[in-house]
Amino acid sequence: MRNLGKKPRSRLLSRARFDFTVRRILDEVKPLPFMRTEFLAFPALLAFAVSALVAQKAPPPSNGPKATVIRNTNLYVAPDNSSSRLAEVTPGREMVILEKNGPWVKVFANTDEETSQSQDAPVFGNSASAAPVSGWMPAAGVVSSDTPKGDLVLFGAAASQELDAMLPHSPQSVAQAARLLYQRMADLFPQSPLTPEAAWRSADIRWQLQKADIMSLPSAHEKDAYLRESIDDEEMRKLKKNYPRTKWADLADWDMLDNKVCGDWQGSTKCPEKEAEMYEKYAQEHPESPKAPEALYDAVYRQGALSNIYTANGDDKKSGEAKAKAVTIAGTIESKYPQSDYAARAASLVYQLQESIPIYGTDSQRSPEGP
Repeated sequence: MRNLGKKPRSRLLSRARFDFTVRRILDEVKPLPFMRTEFLAFPALLAFAVSALVAQKAPPPSNGPKATVIRNTNLYVAPDNSSSRLAEVTPGREMVILEKNGPWVKVFANTDEETSQSQDAPVFGNSASAAPVSGWMPAAGVVSSDTPKGDLVLFGAAASQELDAMLPHSPQSVAQAARLLYQRMADLFPQSPLTPEAAWRSADIRWQLQKADIMSLPSAHEKDAYLRESIDDEEMRKLKKNYPRTKWADLADWDMLDNKVCGDWQGSTKCPEKEAEMYEKYAQEHPESPKAPEALYDAVYRQGALSNIYTANGDDKKSGEAKAKAVTIAGTIESKYPQSDYAARAASLVYQLQESIPIYGTDSQRSPEGP
C-alpha cells in the first residue's frame, strides 16, 4: 500500500526543481507593452516548464544486469548506512545494477508501490515513462540475472510470500510481493524451467486480488455477469499466447470463466443451466487440466440445483431430466478422475438427489454462486 504520510526524498527534490524552474520562467517572461499581465497564458508556461524538466532527465540505463530484491531494502545517496535515505525498495521491484563498491551496489530502482497492467511490465529497455530512482543499497538480498541459481532463489522467495499471504489477516502487500517476485523471476530467467509456472502464479495472484475487490462490491450480487465489473484478463491472455496448449493455458481459461458466471441466481433456472453447460464444455475442451474434475463437479452441482428449483416450481419432468444429467456427469468424474476428491463429492451430491435431500442453497455441499 502506498505510504501517503511520507514522500520519498527523490520526489521532494523533483518537486523542488519543478517549482524553481516554473518561478524562473515566470520571472524571465515579460509581457509585451500592449498586453495586460493578467492575460498571460499560465497553462502554456506550465507545460513549457514541465517539458524543460523532462528534457533534463537522462533515460534509465539498459546496459547493466537487471535485478530485484527479496526483502525490503533501503536506498541511500551514498554507499553508507549513515547517508541520507532516498527510498525503500520492496520485494520484486525491478532494478538495473550500475556499479559495485564492496558490499554495496548502485542501482536504478523502480520504487512505485501501486502497479497494474502495463505498469507491471519491465521499464528498462522500452518506452515506459516511469523514471527509476538512483542510489546505493546493500548487495545482500539483491538477486540479478547473473546470480547463480537466481531463478530458484526468486521462485522460493515468491512461494514463501504466497504462503504468508494465505495466513489470516495477512496484508495485501504480501500477496503483491509474491506476485512481483514471480513476475521478476520470469523476466530475469526466461529460459528457466520454472518460468511458465512463475508467470502463471503471478497472473493468478493478480487475478484473485482483483476478484476479491470486485466481489466485495454490491454489484457482485447482480444476477447477470455483465452488470458487474469484469476482471482484467490481459495477463491471462498473454499467458495463453506464450504457452499455448499447456497446463498454464488451461488454468488461464479456468480463471477467465469467473467473468462469465452469474452473481446471485435469485431462484432462476437461467444461470445454473448456462453455467452447467459452460463447465461441461471446459472439461471437454481441457480434459488434462488440473481443474477438469472441479469443472465437472460444478456442473453436477448446478444440475442438482436445477432439479431442486424445478421441483419447487412444480415441473417434475424437467426436475427428473436435470437429476439424470447430474448422475451422468458424476459417472464421468468417477470414470475419468477416480482419485480426485471431486469424484467422491459428486457421488455425495447424487445420493442426496436420489434421497430427495435439497442441495440448492445448503452450506455443506453447495458450489458457491458467483465467481
